[in-house]
Amino acid sequence: MATATTDADRDRRRTAFLARQPYGLLGISALLAVASAGLTPTAAERTAVVVLVVAALVLQLCWGRVAARTGPGPGRASVAYYVLRWVIGAALTWLNGFFSFYAAAGCFDAGELLPGRRRARLGLVACSVPLATAQASGLAFRGGQEWLVFAGLLVANNVLLTVVGHVFQQQEEQSLARAATIAELERTNTALQRALDENAALHAQLVVQAREAGVADERRRLAAEIHDTIAQGLTGVIAQLQVVAAAPDPAAARVHLDRATGLARHSLGEARRSVRDLAPVDLAHDALPRALRTTVARWSEQAGVRAEFTLTGTVRELPGGVSATLLRIAQEALANASKHAGASRLGVTLSFMGDEVTLDVRDDGRGFDASAPPGRTGTGGFGLDGMRARAEGVGGVLAVESEPGGGTAVSARVPWARDEPRHEQ
Repeated sequence: MATATTDADRDRRRTAFLARQPYGLLGISALLAVASAGLTPTAAERTAVVVLVVAALVLQLCWGRVAARTGPGPGRASVAYYVLRWVIGAALTWLNGFFSFYAAAGCFDAGELLPGRRRARLGLVACSVPLATAQASGLAFRGGQEWLVFAGLLVANNVLLTVVGHVFQQQEEQSLARAATIAELERTNTALQRALDENAALHAQLVVQAREAGVADERRRLAAEIHDTIAQGLTGVIAQLQVVAAAPDPAAARVHLDRATGLARHSLGEARRSVRDLAPVDLAHDALPRALRTTVARWSEQAGVRAEFTLTGTVRELPGGVSATLLRIAQEALANASKHAGASRLGVTLSFMGDEVTLDVRDDGRGFDASAPPGRTGTGGFGLDGMRARAEGVGGVLAVESEPGGGTAVSARVPWARDEPRHEQ
């Protein structure tokens, strides 16, 4: 936009200069002619000068109106104007050499008024004639030497005009090339700005999508967290209260009531912890092996099923996310065994092996068809899907092996970076 404005201003200034310069040169020539009245001694010559000056003024005024009507660019009217101005300028120069300034007006606008380079060049040659005449005004032109000097002046003026015209033409071409380059840069900058705007809009869209995806992931994680903690704890409370309601012996009822109270308190602690940092409360003070041992023992007491915890390999410190994931998988597997397996024996094994840690939960319960679609396995579906999602969330995998009447085995394998051994059990 700025380049277009600059080019328009330059064109307006050029047009104004070409329109006004004949008036200025004619005025300068007239003032110098008055100051050098001795160059036109006779009254007839002076009268001719006045008539020609008036004719030049009338010609300039008429051309100004014609140019305003026809617009810029060479044509028949411009050629006629150029020729008439040259004739008047040459005649004035012959009468008084100082009028060569007016005759030189054609050197500035030959390219604007005469069509084609050849005609413009002929116009410049014609302008050089009154210039050379003015420069040789002291010669009598009575012999060959004077004409030879005049011819030399004519050639010198043409050479000078050619060099100056070539320089101006090069400058004009460079100016046009620079303007084209600037225009191309502006187009490129516009396209670049458009691309930047599109990238900014795309980035904003991606940020929104990432935020929505994060919210969805957090919702799924919270759903699994509630399912693995509060929901399981409440299920245990309900089971213990159902036993209390059916128990004829107050002492036995009291035992189950205490268990229900303990489960309720544990679930309350999990709920408070979930609000605080969503890390398993059992890992608040213990490492994963000890937390698993405590969880298995508590489950065995509550479910009335023989359960054992086994630790193999060299214990190493795990990232908090891996420890929490494995503990949640174990809790879900134990909850599924309590609700669906009807097992008499269960084993939990935590193994540290090379570059991975493995959690295995096996029972001798009724089992199910592991190849059946989710929701038809008799396990509730969400528990297995939740365990699998948790394992994948830390870069691990979950495998489930089971068959009707053959028990169930849940195995979670999670890779981890090697670290120094930590002998905590």
